[in-house]
Amino acid sequence: MSSVLISTHHLPVAGRLREAFRALGYRVDLVTPSEDITEAKGPVLLVVTGGVKETAALVHQAGELDLPGLMVSPEREVPPQEPGGVIMDTFGPGTSAEDAAVVGHRIVERRRLQQETGIIGETEPMREVLERVVQIAPVVSSVLITGESGTGKELVARGVHALSPRRHKPFIAVNVAALPDTLLESELFGHEKGAFTGAVDSRRGLFELAHRGTIFLDEIGEMPLVTQTKLLRVLEQREFLRVGGEESIQVDVRIITATNQDLRQLVALREFRRDLYYRINVLSIHLPSLQERKEDIPLLISEFVREASLRNERLFPGITPAAMDILKAYHWPGNVRELRNLVESMVVLAPGHEIVPADIPPEVRGVGGALVPALIPRTGEGSLRPELEFIFRTLVEMRVDMDDLRREFEAYRGDLSMHPAASAIPVDMRIASQSEPPTSHGNGHPLPPEEHGVVVYRSGMTMEDLERAAVLAALEEEGGNRRRAAEALGIGERTLYRKIKEYGL
Repeated sequence: MSSVLISTHHLPVAGRLREAFRALGYRVDLVTPSEDITEAKGPVLLVVTGGVKETAALVHQAGELDLPGLMVSPEREVPPQEPGGVIMDTFGPGTSAEDAAVVGHRIVERRRLQQETGIIGETEPMREVLERVVQIAPVVSSVLITGESGTGKELVARGVHALSPRRHKPFIAVNVAALPDTLLESELFGHEKGAFTGAVDSRRGLFELAHRGTIFLDEIGEMPLVTQTKLLRVLEQREFLRVGGEESIQVDVRIITATNQDLRQLVALREFRRDLYYRINVLSIHLPSLQERKEDIPLLISEFVREASLRNERLFPGITPAAMDILKAYHWPGNVRELRNLVESMVVLAPGHEIVPADIPPEVRGVGGALVPALIPRTGEGSLRPELEFIFRTLVEMRVDMDDLRREFEAYRGDLSMHPAASAIPVDMRIASQSEPPTSHGNGHPLPPEEHGVVVYRSGMTMEDLERAAVLAALEEEGGNRRRAAEALGIGERTLYRKIKEYGL
């Protein structure tokens, strides 16, 4: 039985807390303010019933034991808990002992979850994640875990299983994206002998192997629609057919899924079944990116250093505060996975002294060149979907257009500052319009007299005015032919269509 230590700084409060924790199944030991708790056997929580100063000695000992703490303070102003500190939560006077005991129980379960799964984090977003895991683990409903790549979705899935009544049964993890479409159904549901070429014997699938346990389907957004239909039947009827089979197989399995995609968008694109989305999203957990919990970075680094040092049998001299600040400031697009890999490389390649900023890779320090978007060539199957490719190309074109316009505007502004008395500055756009231009812009500014071969910038005009005039002149010059007008302007046709719609031309 797990033991909870409660201090006797405030004896009546300690007595009520003892009864509340006993009601939750804990063994409770009362400890005096001067007692040494480092010799206590198997404590899982320290509850102090005094103020910050008078409980400092017990809290310090708890820190040495890596024991989480709870403070029920008689003081009206309750001090906030520090991230990574011993005290995980605080309560003021008048707090119900039962409420404090429930919070203490959740702290114990959260710590046990972290120890069993390796989930690290004391920031508020991670506490919410761990609280969510503790809440949903005991039930049998399906769980959908979302979050960016590298945030630790499988660790959380293992945590849900570890705290569930199925903890002693199998936990099977499947990466849907790693299996070819032709093999996925056979791997998940098994096959009968002779079901296809090479099926020389019957084979149980992963759902059968996970019977009475948990199956984790990672990258669920990559599952083909045909297999989604069969998965929906498993969720609704708890039965399925093997490939080539004729007899239904009953299965009792909890399904946890994960994705780094927006499944609602896939549903809108008809690439993911709407009914299946609702069935797997009964309960959900969203994992924050490392950018959203930067205060956890020192804790993560400390744990990764310990693991890498043991695995590689290397002593690590440490990281200077300046280097740590750089690591905390970096945006970590690869999240925890990227941080873990960097820490391991630093442990292996440690220069024999503390890591300083110069020892950190240039791209993390921010001294390398900015990443430039590049088009990814299509390679047949497995290439970008048309919708995503269209969005990607459009974003790249917009980025190029904006950079060009910014450079031109800066040049125009520089010329204008050198000629402050000039009422109009002709800007050569290499386009000559032969038709009669409009008499004014959309914002009310009158157009200057027509000059062949130029578009005139006049004080008060905006970049939108100049751009509109250039697009209109190009269209008129090319007789409305949009392809040739786009070539004359040096932009893509798709960009030109967007400009025409934007300016109502």
